[in-house]
Amino acid sequence: MMRRCAKLAFGLFLALALGVGAHAADLRVNGVDVHSDVAPRVIGGSTYVSLRAVTQALRGDAALSWEGQAVVRGSGITLTAAPGACYLEANGRALYIANGIQAETGRLLVPVRVLAKALGAEVYWDAATGDVNIQSGSGTITSGDAFYNANDLYWLSHIISAESQGEPLVGKIAVGNVILNRVKSDEFPNTIYDVIFDSAWGVQFTPVANGTIYQEPTAESVLAAKLCLDGANTAGSSLYFLAPALTNSRWAAQNRPYVTTIGAHQFYG
Repeated sequence: MMRRCAKLAFGLFLALALGVGAHAADLRVNGVDVHSDVAPRVIGGSTYVSLRAVTQALRGDAALSWEGQAVVRGSGITLTAAPGACYLEANGRALYIANGIQAETGRLLVPVRVLAKALGAEVYWDAATGDVNIQSGSGTITSGDAFYNANDLYWLSHIISAESQGEPLVGKIAVGNVILNRVKSDEFPNTIYDVIFDSAWGVQFTPVANGTIYQEPTAESVLAAKLCLDGANTAGSSLYFLAPALTNSRWAAQNRPYVTTIGAHQFYG
């Protein structure tokens, strides 16, 4: 799974290695300055901070270790983060990081808002100074078992897997985005299951017709479904997708606005 994300962050790794990237202002946790051998920096519009420095400042009880990836264990929190990955996991939740987890001089850098969410904290910017302030919350992130609706995760992961064999993780997320965008749209049913099995204008998704919707989803498809349900979006407002090499249908291409192409799929709004 990690390799598919690493390509997205490769250019940013080079930028870090060359010293490119604007440094952010000062960082404080609960009003106390946080000092790190890797300064906060802005990458792709997000402020990145040292995973170790911020975690230790927020959670004095947490133990950090390296087990092929960074692992944080503390009261009520288990967090993992791997360099190059476009997500981190916290208490069974998958949190998307569009520009990837960065590595510099043996330290991992992650977006401050994502890390704060994982650790149950809040982020505030000082408008006058531009400084970043993190304030502890009352607990850590809600667990995946409690947060994800089991039925939604089941069917979303199944349709992603059936429709996205061989696609990169960002492409799998995009397919999930189409399903969730339809749920929100007045043009379609309002549940994940009903969107997938919608037949008002004929079968909407080939896996429903050929039965592959019932096959066990891949692990990466389950991950993609979790990322989607936690807000990851790589397809914008797309409501349709098609694989030109696999279908003769061009209705979406001829009648809906083009959004993007990811892997073998074209996406339309």
